[in-house]
Amino acid sequence: MMNMLSQIEHWGDTHRASWLVVLRVALGGLIVFKGVYFAINLDQLQALSQSVAYLSVGAAHYVLFAHLLGGPLILLGYFTRTACLMQLPVLIGAVVFVNAPNGLLAHGNSELWVSVLTLLALLLFSVMGAGKFSLDELRRKDEERSGKWS
Repeated sequence: MMNMLSQIEHWGDTHRASWLVVLRVALGGLIVFKGVYFAINLDQLQALSQSVAYLSVGAAHYVLFAHLLGGPLILLGYFTRTACLMQLPVLIGAVVFVNAPNGLLAHGNSELWVSVLTLLALLLFSVMGAGKFSLDELRRKDEERSGKWS
C-alpha cells in the first residue's frame, strides 16, 4: 500500500504544469473565504449540517476546522496533499447531502457546481501536490540539501 502511495506521489511530482499553481492558490483562497463565511454565519452552517442529522453536532466544527486550517495550507502550498485530503469529507458532504438534493439543473443551484469543481480540484491536488511555487517545494529542497529527503 505504501509503495503505491509513493508511486502516486512521485507521478504527481513529475507531471505537474506551472499554471496549476494559480488554480491551487484560487482553491485555497476559496476555501479560506468559505471558512470565514461559515465562522461569521455559524447558524447557517449548523442548519446545513442538520441535513445529515447524525453528524450535525460534529459536522459544523469539522467544517470550520478543515476550512480554516486547510485553506491557508493549500493557499501557501504547505502539506498540500494532507490539507486536500482533510477537505474531501466536507466537499463530498456538500455535494451529496447539501447541494445535490436540490437537483443538478435546478435554477439558481450554482453552489452545487462550485462544490463539484472544488471537489475535483481537491482530488487533483491530492495526487499532484502543490507544485513548483510552494512551501512544500522549498521544504523539499531544504531537506535535499541537508540529505534528509529520500
